[in-house]
Amino acid sequence: MRYKIGDVARILGISTDLLRYYEKKGVVTPYKDAHNDYRYYDSWDINLLMDCLWFKNFGFSIEQIADMVRIPSADDLKDIFIYKEDELRSTIRRCQMLLRRSEEYRAQLDAIPALLEKCEIAESPAMVRFINRVGNEYPTGEGLERFARQWLRAMPFSHRYFEISQAALEGGDEMDFRWGFALEPDYVRELDFPVEPPMESLPASRSIHTFFRSRGKNNFSARHLDYALVWAKEQGLEIAGPAQGTLAASLLEEGEGELCGYFECWIPVWDRIKEENDDA
Repeated sequence: MRYKIGDVARILGISTDLLRYYEKKGVVTPYKDAHNDYRYYDSWDINLLMDCLWFKNFGFSIEQIADMVRIPSADDLKDIFIYKEDELRSTIRRCQMLLRRSEEYRAQLDAIPALLEKCEIAESPAMVRFINRVGNEYPTGEGLERFARQWLRAMPFSHRYFEISQAALEGGDEMDFRWGFALEPDYVRELDFPVEPPMESLPASRSIHTFFRSRGKNNFSARHLDYALVWAKEQGLEIAGPAQGTLAASLLEEGEGELCGYFECWIPVWDRIKEENDDA
């Protein structure tokens, strides 16, 4: 029995354009009526097209499949599947990493309500960071742009990272901050991410851990962390370096009418009172 192209498309659930592509590649050779140029397929053609669908569901491209259905030996076909298995393992590994990153991100979002403009002492995460913005300016240059593209490709494993200078925290220029990207060491290893200057490895450190919020455009400043400095003074803690952190979320909150950025932050500290007691 012969089937028109529309019939075959409905039987197999594929487009007529795909059927024409497989014909162009020589996978199938439907009979063409000399009078009306209609294509007619038989059961043999449909079987070959089912083979194509079988390969397609492994994730092979249409171009690959057009060659695979004409492959000359089982060994050649086996080699193609060995390569595909490596590709699938890589995909599985990346999906596992993405799942882990999603779980980490949800945990970060879960922590916002409890620590929004509240403080605790915690160990900051070790990370590798790259700076590509100073204040509100992006320095230009082929080297910096190349690094920035490299970090953008590492998303979503990389974080949007910021630093606020110690001088700005303690009352200096409130716009003395820098932006860039950061990766935890585990992801650096798993992504085989090249670390080179001007990238820098930052160790974990005893810190004030908090979240703060910045509303609207160009309102990010050191003054958002004044409450943390008051808390540090009450606890007898001294600031020991720049605030470091990541953008947790940008949300258009109901009633606000503008984007609100939520930032997770660590401010390194040392315990002045404890050191004085130890010295005594």
